[in-house]
Formats: sequence, C-alpha cells, structure tokens
Amino acid sequence: MFKRSTLFQSMLLAMVLPGVALAEVEVGGYLKNETAVFSKDGQVTGFADNTYDEEGHDKFDLMKFENSARIFLNGDIGEESSWHGDLNLIYDSEAVDGYKGHELYTQNDYLRELYVDTNAFGFDFRIGKQQVVWGTADGIKLLDIINPTDFRELNQNAMEDARIPVWMINAERNIGDSSNIQLILSQAKENKIPGLNSDGDQGHPYLMKGVDSITGEVNGFLNIIPKLTDVATSFNIGAANGMFGPSPAGLVPFANMSVDLFASTYWAMDATGVLTPTGPITTTTDSVVNFVNFETGAFEGNGFVLLNAIAQQGLPTLMGMDPMYGNNGETNLMNESGTAWTLADLMTTSTTVSWDSRNPVASFEYMPNASFATFNNSSGNLFMAEMLGSTDGLHGPARSEYVRDYPDAEEPNFGFRFKQSTDAGFNYSLNYFYGFSHNPSVSLSCRDSETGASIQHELRRPNANFGAGGTSFYSSQYDVDQGYVSVAGSDVITTDQVSNSYDGTIGVGYTLDADGNRKYYGGFSPVTGGLAALGDASHSENGIVMTFTETVERTNNIGASFDYALDTGLAPIVLRGEFLYTKDEMQPVIDKRLLGIGYLPEALVSEEHDMFKYVIGVDVNVLTNMMVSGQFIQFRNLDFVDEQRTCTTQTGATYDCSRYTGDLATLHLSNGLQKGEENEDFYSLFFSKPFGESQEHRWNNITIMEEGGGYWNRFDVEYSFSDTFIGSAEWNHYWGDENTLFGQFDEASNLQFGVKWIFE
Repeated sequence: MFKRSTLFQSMLLAMVLPGVALAEVEVGGYLKNETAVFSKDGQVTGFADNTYDEEGHDKFDLMKFENSARIFLNGDIGEESSWHGDLNLIYDSEAVDGYKGHELYTQNDYLRELYVDTNAFGFDFRIGKQQVVWGTADGIKLLDIINPTDFRELNQNAMEDARIPVWMINAERNIGDSSNIQLILSQAKENKIPGLNSDGDQGHPYLMKGVDSITGEVNGFLNIIPKLTDVATSFNIGAANGMFGPSPAGLVPFANMSVDLFASTYWAMDATGVLTPTGPITTTTDSVVNFVNFETGAFEGNGFVLLNAIAQQGLPTLMGMDPMYGNNGETNLMNESGTAWTLADLMTTSTTVSWDSRNPVASFEYMPNASFATFNNSSGNLFMAEMLGSTDGLHGPARSEYVRDYPDAEEPNFGFRFKQSTDAGFNYSLNYFYGFSHNPSVSLSCRDSETGASIQHELRRPNANFGAGGTSFYSSQYDVDQGYVSVAGSDVITTDQVSNSYDGTIGVGYTLDADGNRKYYGGFSPVTGGLAALGDASHSENGIVMTFTETVERTNNIGASFDYALDTGLAPIVLRGEFLYTKDEMQPVIDKRLLGIGYLPEALVSEEHDMFKYVIGVDVNVLTNMMVSGQFIQFRNLDFVDEQRTCTTQTGATYDCSRYTGDLATLHLSNGLQKGEENEDFYSLFFSKPFGESQEHRWNNITIMEEGGGYWNRFDVEYSFSDTFIGSAEWNHYWGDENTLFGQFDEASNLQFGVKWIFE
C-alpha cells in the first residue's frame, strides 16, 4: 500500500483526478522570508572547548535566512469529492547541509500535502499525504502522535509547520449528534532530529547534547571509537618495538595494566628509548613545555601527559616514522587545552593536560579500568605489513559506521479514536495507536568488516602480569587477595560478573563469530603470545567495525483527553487534560562499569521502557479577550533503571560506575553521561491577545520551565499591514542549567523577523 517513491504515490493520486481541468483549480499561497540572528555570543553544542579549532558566533550573527513559497491547490472531483495540494519551495542559506532546502519527509519537503476528500459507506475519507491532529497541548506534543515532527528548530516552529505530513488513509464518521470515530492507517516515519545521522550536523544551533554524544565530531562515540583504536595501535607498535622493554606480543602481556594505572604513574625514558615507571604522579594537572621527543629519548613526566602525546600525535610520528594514528585534537580523548596540534607546536607550546577518573569529561577518563590488553583486538594488524612485507589480507584499526535499519514501507501504523460530548458539556476522547515509534533509537554492535556478521567479545580474567617475564608492576597493586592476578586464564565470565574493583577483567582478543567459533582479531595472538600469523585458523584477518544502528520499534499507545468549561460567574474557565501510556518505548541505558573496562557494545545500549505522560491545563479569558493558559506536564518512566554502584580503580581511586537510564536530550561526556529523570516535570504559562483597531494584530508569549532549572521563553508579534502583507517578530530566549533540555540552548537564543505576502 505504501510505496517508497513519493513520485509514484503522486501519480496514483493523479489517476483519481480525472477530468479536472486546469481552469477549475484554485491557486493561492504566500511568499515569505524569515531572518534570525543570535541574541548572544557563544558556541553551540557540537563544538567543544577542548579543541584547537574552536568555532562560535557573535551576538547578531546571522543564524537563519530562509525564503519560501507555499502554493495551495484546490479542486473538485465531481459533485461529492475534492482534492488539495500543498507545494513547498524553500531554502535557508544559513542552515547546515541537509537542512538548507528540500529534504523528503521533513518540513522542507517539496510536496507537503496531497490528498483527496470523499465519502463512502457512511465515512468521510481523506486519502493521501496529510497531517492529523489528536493533541492540543501548548508548546509540546503529547497525544499528537500520528505524524512525526521536524525538530530542526526545537519547539520554536508552529506545530502545523513542524509536523511532518505522511501518506495515510483517514476515515471519520459521526455517530449521532455528539460522537465521532476515526480510523487511521498511516505511513511509518520517524522524527527529524538534528545530528541523528552519519554526518552529525556540526554547527546546527539545536543539536542536543545526547545526540552529540552519538554522532558529534568531537564528543560522539561514532567518531571517538576509531580514534581510540588508533591510540591502541600506537601502543601496540610501541610495545612491539620495545618501548616498555622486550614485548614481542605487543599489548597481549599488558593484561594487568589499566588506563588509570598508566595515567597515574610517573614515567622516565632511558637512553635506549625504554619507558620505566618510577612512582605515582605528583599532580593531576600538567602544563607541558618542550614536550616529549621520542627520537632523542627526552622524556620524564606524568603518565596522562604521555598518554595525551601518544593519543594526539601517534607513536609513528613521535618515533620519526610516517604520520598516522594521531587524534590531532579532533575528538575528546583527553582533558586538555592548548593552541595547536602539530608536532613542532607540541615541542614548543604550552599545553595543559588533566586527569581525573572520579569526575570524567574525556573518553579515557571514562574507562579507567580498561587494561591495555583489551585494546589488542581493536588495534588491527595493518601495521604488521612492514614486518611481514605484504599488506595482503591485513586491516587497520577498528572503524565505526552509522546505518539505518527501518521497517519496510508496507508496514503501516494503525490508529483509532473515539470522541464524545456529553449534555453536561464534558468532552473526551479515547485513543489507541499501534505503530513504530517516531523517536529513533541507536544500538551499538561489533561486526566483522568483511562479512558484516555480528561478533561478540569473550570477557576473560587473564593470568599475565605487566611486562616481560611476568614481572609485576607495583607489587602492592597486585595483591592476590584482591583478585588483581593469579586468576586462571580460562576463566570466562559474563558482563554481570565484572568486578567493581580492577581485577584484570578484559576482553583479551577473543570473539565469537556468527557460528559460535572462537576467533581473535588484532595484531598479536593471545594464544601464542606472538605476532599473528597469516593463515592461522584461530585468527581473523578481517577488521572490526563498530556499527551504530538507528532504528524504530513498535509501540502500543493508549491515550485519553478531556476538556470541561466551568462558569465561575466572572470568566469561563476550561479544564483540560491529555494522557498517554506508551509500552516499549526505547530509552538509552548507560552501564559505567562496563564502560570503565572499555566494553562499549553493552555499555551503551537501548532498552524497552514503559512511559506514562500527561498534561493538565487551565484556560481562562481575562481583560476582555486575553487568553491565559497554564499547564503542568509530567513524563513518568515506569521502567527507570537506577542501579547505583561505586567502583575502584587499580590505583585505589573510586568513581561512579552505576547503571541507569539516560536522557537522550542531555547525556554528554561533559556532564558525566548524565542520568535521566524518573519523573520529569515541566510547567508552562501561555498568553495570547489580539490588538489594533480591528483586533487584526496579535501577540503571544509562552514560557516553559523544567524542574531541573531549564527555561524557554518565546515572545512573538504578528502585525497585519494589509490583508495581504503581514510582518512578524519573535524572541526565543533559553537559559538556566546547561544540562537541561532548554538550558543547553542558552547560546542558541535568537531574534527572528519575518515578512509574508499572501496571494490568491
């Protein structure tokens, strides 16, 4: 029923419009310009203060310059039916790519609406591309669940503009004088959420922190993971070349050396280029001048400074080899600040680096208990090419990809609504919607780069110590009673058995392939302890791809609404409410303990949650014709995950390693991957009043407040210069806690002006 091609659907509708002459078509519409400027200096989400390529905007910089033409077409089909079309030609020169002009199934779709109105079997039918409104709450969509929403301007757009029309069959029938039933069969489409794509939409003013954590160029795991594996490759190269003493097996023997231990150790390099631990760090923050030069062997300092140098430049560069594997300040691997990322600048420029696993803000700080042996399987084997004299069958470090896995177009949504008005003036509706959620979820999986098959890591407790010959590193850190060492290498564990203290629990390079066979990836064999051999049956010569899959899942939605007018004798008051229970809505769940050991596929997941959302509102008219509306809104998560845990690193530092439900709007590396709210409360206040001699103008003001301290206020004015020429002005102001839904957009506050010419 629902084909993928909009053109094909348009042709089908054209076929049901026989005999409609061009002269019979009524044409109307408008031309409009909307121009917006930032009302504050700042830097929107997606750019990060720890990058050397900082980007921001100044107050009154242009944010939006959008010109559009809307053309409405209407005609009759015989005496009983009619048709309607809505064409939308639009272009915003200031938008990021993907938001400038036409995009299918967004508010910028060329073909916004195209439907036929007819009747049969006692029902009124509207068939075609359209929008259906079930909810009427101010400033928020709750029961309005038939059409997806384009959130490119968050809540600033009028609902009828932000709503995305989809193809559907909409049938309504009145029952008596006071009841109505409605049946909906609609196309399944998702919300348009800035940043939720492979590009990340850096620079978009309404990019949410939670989305930036997935695809952001600086803070998104999609881009961080390849850089982490580049760093792993550098360490594998360094270990194999004797940087930590004889280690022909690269990182494999480093089973009992965690990231926190490396970062919290003071290191010195001798004349042969071998790094030796000399004690604990002396400070958690270093300003480094004339930094490490591996060619001359000049280095002595804190491990986190060394980790940052290797991460940013890559060991091949620092060892005088061809540049590769360097992060170059691109993603948020370490908590640092500076001015440039060339090797020459690192040698002459002050760079401040910090380390704090208790209060993480950078990727490595979030995985203090990850052992270096864990990274062997993601480091790839391409760097072995020089040793083996061939690149055949060899792959570089693990990479990431972003894919969309959506239902077939022939899998529609279904909705039903019953409305009734009683003699006492009480109006209510009962609603049911079975369909794919409009909110996409993202899952993370590990896949073979050649076959695409999903592979699972096998977590094991190894019995190897740090360094050659099993020499312990800081013997006090390897107390047998605490489980740091002497655990059998064959002891396979599950993720729920991971300890809260560092005990060498790692994925040592084994994976289970699609057939359940044990394989290992990477440059060195955990079986032989040596360089991986081509042709080894237990070794995969393929690479690893970390796959981020965006999808939507089926949900059941049961809703209701009511409104009732009370005559108080002074002014009529309308009480209203909307209620929605959603079963199996996907929500992000963070496991910081698994993240702490570097096991990302199960540390960042989406799980089913049942949700109950409602809004209670009161409307009243005062001062003759000013409408005042107040609302209380609550989102209740009925399956909220909140497992509080504290973990201990190898150096004895404690950190939060809880498992909890996150908030896709706000969780971010900069705020500890913030936990969501079990009960999220909002309050809104809305004013609307016409003015002018003929009441032809109008102003509106809405304020929405979050319980966590975030605020949004929009004040807008529409002024009619004539019947066909209308001007508008709008001020959107965001403020409050920067880790709330609205507070995070403080620096996206804006002033907007518009002019519209209506033609018929």
